[in-house]
Amino acid sequence: MYSGNRVMDCNTTDEIGPSPAFLYTCNGLKPTCPSFLVFRTQPQYNTVLTISKLLSLDHGSLARINNIIDYNKILPLNKELIIPVNCSCVGEYYQANTSFVIPTIYDTYFTIANLTYQGLTTCSSLMRNNIYGQYDLHPGQMLQVPLRCACPTVSQTAVGARYLLTYLITWKDSIKKISKRFKVSSQDLALANGFSSVDENDIYPFTTFLVPLSNEPISSMTRTLGHKQNLSKKWIMIGTMTGSFLAILCGFSMGYFLWRRNRSTRGKTAIKSALPEDIQLGIASVDQSFKIYRFEELEQASDGFSLENKLSSSVYKGGLKAKTVAIKQMGSNAKKEVKILKKFNHFNLIGLYGVCEHDRSCFLVYEFMENGSLKEWLEDKTLTSQESQSWTNRIRVGLDVAKGLQYLHNFASPAYVHKDINSSNILLSKDLRAKISNFGFARSTEKDQNGNSSIKCSLESKGYHPPEYVESGTVTTKTDVYAFGVVLLELITGKKAVYNDDDGVEVMLSENVISCMSDEEHAKDKVNSLIDPRLHARHPVGFIIDHSELALRLVRLAVACLEPEPSRRLSMNEIVSTLMMFQMDTQTSETTMYTV
Repeated sequence: MYSGNRVMDCNTTDEIGPSPAFLYTCNGLKPTCPSFLVFRTQPQYNTVLTISKLLSLDHGSLARINNIIDYNKILPLNKELIIPVNCSCVGEYYQANTSFVIPTIYDTYFTIANLTYQGLTTCSSLMRNNIYGQYDLHPGQMLQVPLRCACPTVSQTAVGARYLLTYLITWKDSIKKISKRFKVSSQDLALANGFSSVDENDIYPFTTFLVPLSNEPISSMTRTLGHKQNLSKKWIMIGTMTGSFLAILCGFSMGYFLWRRNRSTRGKTAIKSALPEDIQLGIASVDQSFKIYRFEELEQASDGFSLENKLSSSVYKGGLKAKTVAIKQMGSNAKKEVKILKKFNHFNLIGLYGVCEHDRSCFLVYEFMENGSLKEWLEDKTLTSQESQSWTNRIRVGLDVAKGLQYLHNFASPAYVHKDINSSNILLSKDLRAKISNFGFARSTEKDQNGNSSIKCSLESKGYHPPEYVESGTVTTKTDVYAFGVVLLELITGKKAVYNDDDGVEVMLSENVISCMSDEEHAKDKVNSLIDPRLHARHPVGFIIDHSELALRLVRLAVACLEPEPSRRLSMNEIVSTLMMFQMDTQTSETTMYTV
């Protein structure tokens, strides 16, 4: 039975019976059998030796079935390998067994299942098979990892199936395409995964499919995602990815070192929560300098706060020592914002350079964001086609915001709730990198602070508040998660959080989308009508590129952030991990689509 997106939920239960969201059910003819998985190379696991260690395999067997001679040869990124395993029933589920030593403090059950093991195990099954709590993971701990496998059923054996291969679905996959690739009957493939028809293609990337095979799989069945016949383009892509990985690794090392130093000076002995491995990449590699400016400096920098430099009612553009800055005049809440921002130094939070007090006013000096607010950017009808038609840009903006919130909720000490997330408070650089701004309403999540708030947020926040805040003023990190869900919908639809329809009636974007998604049978068609028209990009040969599957998954992610019950909303850790997977696959997809 196909699991669908339930494998992404770390709180799945099987109290009423076995669930494919854990592993595959023991319903085969035999309790144990040889089986196969498909694994795709990634930067840390790109040789026969490293992959065989990760999956507890004999490296000789792995090399032979994939026709590889050199065990140490670095394989192309995203190259599929066939993984032979021994599959056995353990309780109600089939599994192949391996183990994994947690390398960093940022690993979670979710990231280990979906990033390291690429969906070949699940968050729920990892939690069940290990003694450590969800927030008690630490470097050096060894986890038992059950891998998804299965043995053929009686009916599958009767039609000649001797093996089942666990295949990781990617974009554009369908039952017919998978069956053609592995040379199996479409009907047999559909039935093996609980579908009654070969035309049912409600399948999702990063989930697994069982492929019934009459013979052992061979290396010619595998492929390298994003592989091009043009060698120069191929090596450009590989070089770019390799360079990015090295930059990430360097950022990780420096970020981790600074975090350790900061933690020791504060005398902390434990972190609040296990975080995904990429979180430290946003932490700046040098201490942020903070300056007390003289009013005359700011006056000169902004040409006397001239109209030409006025960006909004209280913000001016200025130049200080060849550096462009934004100068914001503030009132009584300026001290709170300064106090908060001085604690933080993260790529996705707006940088505060300094402050100036003059004539009972306070002027804050920020880094300058060339593309203004996300709200302005989405409303700008003069955007170039490359900017407006790129799903990669939209997802990257969403991921930047998610990483900023992830830092505030889990990595800042103490943790903070921003409380005023909206598209006006998300600023974009010239490279369309997003940073969260306006911390005037932010509050700590420490236990001695009241969970309710009487402070009303800005008018810009209408349409972003969750039910518990509207009803009782309750503020938690899930307040930000709800608001992020609305921002994600703005990125997908290009519409405001609150807008007027054709009849002039005020509409809440979140309510409209949730209503559309309630009809699961026609959800895909309705999502197509919601997509920002600028995202209906054309291929160079003329046809409109179909991004409905991507849009549907993004909308479902947003709706998961908008759950009425706070405890049912996703965490920012889960959101970041999911968006990272979307981003990686979308970049590959767009590169392939635009290559003629």
